[in-house]
Amino acid sequence: MHFHGIHPAEMDGVTSIGKGKETVYEFEAKPYGVHLYHCHVSPVTRHISKGLYGMFIIDPPRKRPPADEMVLVMSGYDIDGDIKTEDIKTNELYAFNGLPDFYNKHPIPIYQNQLIRLYILNMIEYDVAVTFHIHANMFNVYPTGCTIKPTLKTDVITMGTAERHILEFAYSFPGNYMFHPHQDQIAENGCMGQFSVIPSNKFL
Repeated sequence: MHFHGIHPAEMDGVTSIGKGKETVYEFEAKPYGVHLYHCHVSPVTRHISKGLYGMFIIDPPRKRPPADEMVLVMSGYDIDGDIKTEDIKTNELYAFNGLPDFYNKHPIPIYQNQLIRLYILNMIEYDVAVTFHIHANMFNVYPTGCTIKPTLKTDVITMGTAERHILEFAYSFPGNYMFHPHQDQIAENGCMGQFSVIPSNKFL
């Protein structure tokens, strides 16, 4: 198991663990930010594409402002094992948090004017890069979650595999708003969702 971040070589997780054996990973989790762990046994790409990965979040020493926090992990599935061209595999389905189209069928409820802190990780293999876009709004970008101040304000970002960020935003108007990659093929094949913004006066 390989952990992204800073740690000693003996904790790097690139040595196979034999059948019936075990190992313990022990290190100080740093730097603060959004990181991932994944299988590092060959073939690594195939193992990652089968879901052998996860996210871990290290909070900064000085707490970030209160927010409604959520995680979105982007993944792809090569379900037929085809080869489009030599040694290049393709995905047929895509998803946020494992299930294609789940957040399109079950929009994520958020409150109007509520600060949203989104931890996003791209774990899509076989696609060189993907984008992430939210409708009718902009977000602040904290690269790899390793900064306290945002470095960019935009409504779409591009990420390679294993790239991750913190995105912060709030919706001023109620309604349903889509979020998805800006590559139509990826969005139309499962990587699509919606935020359902609840009017603030509904609870007054």
